[in-house]
Amino acid sequence: MKYKRKKDKDFWVLARAYLHDYMPAVRNLSDKSVDAYKQSLKTYLAFLEEVKSLTEDQVTFDAFVRDNIQEYITWLKGKDFAPKTINLRLTAIRSFLKYCSEEDFELRGVYTNACSVRKLKEEKRPVEYLTPQATSAILAAYDSKTGKHRRNRMMLILLYDSGARVQELSDLNVSSLHMDAPPPYITLVGKGRKCRNVPLMAKTVKHLEIYLQEFHPAGNEAPLFYSLRDGKPHKLSTDSISLALKKAADIARETCGNVPDNVYCHLMRKTRAMDLYKNGVPLPFIMQLLGHESMSTTSGFYAFATLEMMSEAINKTAPKIGNDEKLWKKEAIRKAIYSLD
Repeated sequence: MKYKRKKDKDFWVLARAYLHDYMPAVRNLSDKSVDAYKQSLKTYLAFLEEVKSLTEDQVTFDAFVRDNIQEYITWLKGKDFAPKTINLRLTAIRSFLKYCSEEDFELRGVYTNACSVRKLKEEKRPVEYLTPQATSAILAAYDSKTGKHRRNRMMLILLYDSGARVQELSDLNVSSLHMDAPPPYITLVGKGRKCRNVPLMAKTVKHLEIYLQEFHPAGNEAPLFYSLRDGKPHKLSTDSISLALKKAADIARETCGNVPDNVYCHLMRKTRAMDLYKNGVPLPFIMQLLGHESMSTTSGFYAFATLEMMSEAINKTAPKIGNDEKLWKKEAIRKAIYSLD
């Protein structure tokens, strides 16, 4: 089906408005999230050029027909893209076309046809998380000999306790802490600039009190975790936080064999969520702590039983036998076991 437009450049006008105005201003998405959507659209444009021989100045909404999108999925498969990545690319296209259909009703059919393309089936894998021994070893990796080590130790403790995303941790200011509140909590600014309050463990509060005395003695507003440049505090980047965690994992691995080779910030977040889940914290509470908008997101990651949890549950439900005598020694039991009846 052809969609006649008043101007061939409508696609580029709407695409720029979507990426530069709608996504950051209306959806309140971070720069990284916007870049991810931009990359998805660029990948589709690369497909159009390579397979359909459409140069950038020739791209219109006619290029987003259902057959093209299905062929695009096949093209991504041929480049060894994982099903999850392909589905994310498809989600980005749908999101863009939905925006366009809301801006121009004539494009409603383009969006509807794109939604009829089925996503690929993704292989569900168990959630990766650290063992308690590995978590403890990582959080204790940095000593207290230098200020940088003391800062990094506090940073990783808070990363785990709050279940924060690495960007959320980087964005923390002194005013994000509410130490005198009953109970003490921290305010995180997550995706879409949405705020959530996360309670802190008593041990973490004690660590923070000592940290604040050293790094923020005046109590002035400043980045909670910073490095000094030109004598002024600048917040640590997400790359700096990730590097500090990797170094801690390397140190911890020397004494703890349970520390995996690849330790990253989101692994600490998943570990915190799983630790809470295994200790009986209801999923709605975990959902609030993680800042998930949908319960399906939380349950999809954490609402499953590990072998350890299943084994424990099975043992608890097993009935107790009053007599400890091995029943299989009885003649009648033996005949019942070793027969085909």
